Amino acid sequence: MNFVKTRDGRNFFVPFLLITSLFFLWGFAHSILDVLNKYFQDEMGLTKTRSALIQAVVYGGYFLMALPAGAVITRWGYRVGVLTGLLLYGVGALLFIPGGQIMNFEFFLFSLFIIGCGLTFLETSANPYATVLGEPESAERRINFAQSFNGFGWIVGPLVGGAFLFTADGSAPNITLPYAIIGTVVILIAAVFSRMKLPEIEAAPETTDDLIEIDEPQPTSRISLFRHKNFLFGLLAIFLYVAAQTGINSFFINYAVDNTAISESTAAQLLGMGCMGLFMLGRMGGSWAMGYIKPERLLMFCGLGATIATTLVVAMPGQWGFYSLFFVYFCESIMFPTIFALALRGLGTHTKMASSFLIMGIVGGAIAPLLMGLIADAHNMAAGFIIPLLCFVVITTYGAYVHRKK
Repeated sequence: MNFVKTRDGRNFFVPFLLITSLFFLWGFAHSILDVLNKYFQDEMGLTKTRSALIQAVVYGGYFLMALPAGAVITRWGYRVGVLTGLLLYGVGALLFIPGGQIMNFEFFLFSLFIIGCGLTFLETSANPYATVLGEPESAERRINFAQSFNGFGWIVGPLVGGAFLFTADGSAPNITLPYAIIGTVVILIAAVFSRMKLPEIEAAPETTDDLIEIDEPQPTSRISLFRHKNFLFGLLAIFLYVAAQTGINSFFINYAVDNTAISESTAAQLLGMGCMGLFMLGRMGGSWAMGYIKPERLLMFCGLGATIATTLVVAMPGQWGFYSLFFVYFCESIMFPTIFALALRGLGTHTKMASSFLIMGIVGGAIAPLLMGLIADAHNMAAGFIIPLLCFVVITTYGAYVHRKK
């Protein structure tokens, strides 16, 4: 993998491989939420709006902890950030063991909030770290490759969750066991990372050639970070992308059950193997395609495809709308890592702090499911998908903006 080598001969393959493994962990954590959403509706009689609180607390953790995570990483480095994230993730998951006995929705929300705080540290550490383990011009390819393993986590989550929570043989659902297993695994991985040394790589100082729409060539204060128009637009795009992705994932099973003849268990399997399989293939293919197509141009095309497909989801509920959802997953696959890398272009020594603000933008995932749930409870599930549709329109515009400026 040439994109983890530098011109002076340094090879970051091993640290890149270690960091890439973390992408799977938070992909799993997020995707199993989409099964929990429907599970809590059925087991506790919750409305779609109330069940969406599980996404709200996880993504709310991103908003509250992103800046503290950035401060920790800036002060003590990426390794400490990774360890903190793994420990919080593991503890939150293991809290599901007493949670399964209590069966209290608020306790589950607290456990998921702890997990969300841990994921914040992991993403704040791993995303920017992947972009600097090599030459700057290959940053988008590196993060898309690493995010392919995140896509694998998105495949496994619904399959595991569906197997334990939507049992086909009539046995009682088991919410404790999957979280007990993942919590134990995460704690063991934290022990491995505690014995490893990760090289601290600083982004190269920005130059005037790297900057896009900035009023002064070499900013030195945190305030000056917000004079990068590309970064600000990227921050909005990250917010809207995570809003769209989380909203679609949260209510895929609801949309499938409401508009087709398939069961919840089958819908969970289709979400894991079908949608998330296309999502992973899209990220792997996107990493390859960026060797030939500029990332911002590919983002623009994928945004347009997702906009058209989501329009069909809203306007044509039923088989056509359901099939269109699969295409949405393929199109949105490259969006997060590409937007993240594009927004960090030219920020130099501001990269770690900028990453914290971008991770804060993930709070969009707390808002979209609530809005979609409100619309679905008032009208129908198909109407709720107008929220991700509007998000994809803005993301397409961001891709076009960066392409034009470049």
